[in-house]
Amino acid sequence: MSTPTQKPGWRAFPHGNILDAATSREFKTGAWATEVPVWHPEKCIHCLNCWIFCPDDCWEVKDQKILGVSLEYCKGCGICVRECLAKPDKAITMHAKDEA
Repeated sequence: MSTPTQKPGWRAFPHGNILDAATSREFKTGAWATEVPVWHPEKCIHCLNCWIFCPDDCWEVKDQKILGVSLEYCKGCGICVRECLAKPDKAITMHAKDEA
């Protein structure tokens, strides 16, 4: 009868991606999106939430101001719309890719 081998515990696993920044700028994934964000600069309060929460780093920022969105990198998740603080109307809306 064989004895079971002990498997490593959770402490033995390496920490995930803490040394390297996200790699989204290395891969143009915008072709995946079916919907894309459309930025409305006249409504934007430059809270930067779209930039902070974007998992694809597709928002362009300079001097703490939003300049626009790069659709080459956007996968169309819509997190930016959900996190936008501009009230009462959002400064970002999602549209079908062929309409944007």
